[in-house]
Amino acid sequence: MWAIIGGSGFEKFDGFVKKEELTRETPFGRSSSGIKKVEVKGTECLFLPRHGESHEDLPSEVNYRANIFALKKYGATKILSVSAIGSLEKDLKPGDMVVPNQYIDRTKSLRKTTFCGDGVVGHVSLAKPVSPLFVEKLQSLAKNFDFDCHFNKTYVCIEGPYFSTKAESMSYKQMGANIIGMTNFPEFALAREAGLTYLPCSFVTDYDCWDDSIPHVTVEEVLQVMRQNNAKAFQLAEAVIPQNWEADPADVMGGLKTSLMTPMEAISAEKKTWLSTLRGE
Repeated sequence: MWAIIGGSGFEKFDGFVKKEELTRETPFGRSSSGIKKVEVKGTECLFLPRHGESHEDLPSEVNYRANIFALKKYGATKILSVSAIGSLEKDLKPGDMVVPNQYIDRTKSLRKTTFCGDGVVGHVSLAKPVSPLFVEKLQSLAKNFDFDCHFNKTYVCIEGPYFSTKAESMSYKQMGANIIGMTNFPEFALAREAGLTYLPCSFVTDYDCWDDSIPHVTVEEVLQVMRQNNAKAFQLAEAVIPQNWEADPADVMGGLKTSLMTPMEAISAEKKTWLSTLRGE
């Protein structure tokens, strides 16, 4: 089953057919408000607004662990992540969709970034954090979209809620980043631990501050682009959710099912319970 995680500007979609409101409780606290089972073009899926139904959570306040755990618990096997991002390249313009396949983490350790710790040790590979198979399939679908799409880019994730300084923005470009956002990490890493295939689709709202020749936009202008991007994201969902794509096992590498270093017999009964959910047992 697909799960959609909606970021800023994607807290709701008018075209969703709501089926069921789901409980937010998990062993890691409460997931973001508004998690529900919905239907898209006759196909059932899960929907979770990343920042909450009323956009009440800062990027660093999002309970990423609870969100991923809840999606896994309710039967998700793959995630379509939709986000708002800034552009670090002139060719990636407001309104475009960008699908990153690599990440640079520049957050500041304020977030809970792993299900491991406190008696549980595991190491998953993030060498290829995004499913190459799903990206290839999406590229075929994207030919029918009425907006420009870009693939195989690098997303730098900053802490926020502040936007970057010009010096920082320039440094991210030098590091090889193409787009900038505040939320995909640790989301993609936790999805990997949970054995969920991750497909991120980022929609440009504005240019970051690296080029003085590009006028800074107002919040009102950004919100207008967000409204337009919401309709594009729903078009994306209508194309992707009915697709019964099967993940390549190499994309998730078993998650914590194959990456635990701590023997199961050495783990407490309480932790075994939620580990079993993450491991699909």
